[in-house]
Amino acid sequence: MKTAALITMILTLGIVTIITLYFFYRVLTTPPKEEPDSYSENDDVEERQHD
Repeated sequence: MKTAALITMILTLGIVTIITLYFFYRVLTTPPKEEPDSYSENDDVEERQHD
């Protein structure tokens, strides 16, 4: 393999690895969003209707 091809391959592999690790870190450190409780909205409903 020529030197230019080896340098290109190593740089590309490094950049892709850094971007992947960055987004993996963002996924692990992002706090979860508040989601509405679907059961609290249905507190006045006594029983589900069956089809």
